[in-house]
Amino acid sequence: MARAFAALVLVLIAALAPAAHADIAGRASVIDGDTIEIHGQRIRLFGVDAPESAQFCLADNNRWRCGQQAALALDSKIAGRPVACAEKDRDRYGRIVAVCRADNEDLNAWLVAEGWALAYRQYSTNYVGSEEAARSARKGVWRGTNVPPWDWRRGQRLEATASKPGDCRIKGNISSKGERIYHVPGGRFYERTRIDTSKGERWFCSEDEAKAAGWRRSRR
Repeated sequence: MARAFAALVLVLIAALAPAAHADIAGRASVIDGDTIEIHGQRIRLFGVDAPESAQFCLADNNRWRCGQQAALALDSKIAGRPVACAEKDRDRYGRIVAVCRADNEDLNAWLVAEGWALAYRQYSTNYVGSEEAARSARKGVWRGTNVPPWDWRRGQRLEATASKPGDCRIKGNISSKGERIYHVPGGRFYERTRIDTSKGERWFCSEDEAKAAGWRRSRR
């Protein structure tokens, strides 16, 4: 009787225990810059966020399809080789979230190191170093300006004047309180102001342009 009871307890424990994370391997199809499909199963790459398929970036004041190029770069990197993915989690859409490898090379890390994806700090800091190196080397999306994919999904878009074109020297800065303030040459804070387009800051060619976009002139 005692043995039967013990066996029943073990069965119940096994039934109630959370399912182990699954690994999946095989030929992969690239869906977008950070999503692949193996055996009909969608897999979101862990800890990275690539530009969306319809997303544009800016380089030399020209827009280019960085989302499309990120997907093409990943497809070229895989080049038909088998891919093995180790599940880390499941997202809200039920997709596997995993670290994936081809010939034992971490594809997640490769995407960030080549500038085709950003480190998704909200979920992991594993690839922050790779992102910083890519940014310094101006690889991929870092060769110009870009909107982080998570901000792009919330509706933020690049402006044609996001980089400094010609004589457009007015600096559109966003304060720590979220106030949009522009600085003109000769202003008290002009020289110390730095433009970070990833935060929505930008250059303007005239004060009228800055005011029309919702910025006000610095009072100093």
